[in-house]
Amino acid sequence: MELLAAAGRSVETLMAESLEARASSLLHQSILKVLADLGPHARRDLAAQVDAPAAEASRVMDDLQSQGLVQALVVNVGGRQEVLTLTAAGTAARATALDHVNGVQDVLLASLTKGERAQLHYLLRRVCATAARAGGAQPGFRI
Repeated sequence: MELLAAAGRSVETLMAESLEARASSLLHQSILKVLADLGPHARRDLAAQVDAPAAEASRVMDDLQSQGLVQALVVNVGGRQEVLTLTAAGTAARATALDHVNGVQDVLLASLTKGERAQLHYLLRRVCATAARAGGAQPGFRI
């Protein structure tokens, strides 16, 4: 189990370094992913969805908004709320970040054959599913 944990930490570090070199972070990408996959979210709901402290998530949301990657809309449903949605530039930035993360993956898995990569993917999905059923915490980021 130590080996799996060490591999996870190494992968997270390499992904974070790759994103940081492009003025982004795992939290930036997690927020963009939620907006891309699940659509517009209120700020508070978005912070909960990415499992980040509200102040940190808000700072990143403001950063994404200042970069033009998300836009804020004010809605009055059950009270006034600011809802964030992905812009076209945000969609493009997310695709670029995914390309870089896939590059990190290719470096890490370079010594594996295509079949070994598929088998590793299958086994890791099973381990993660079992951990989730056992009540294991899900990572606070999703790329």
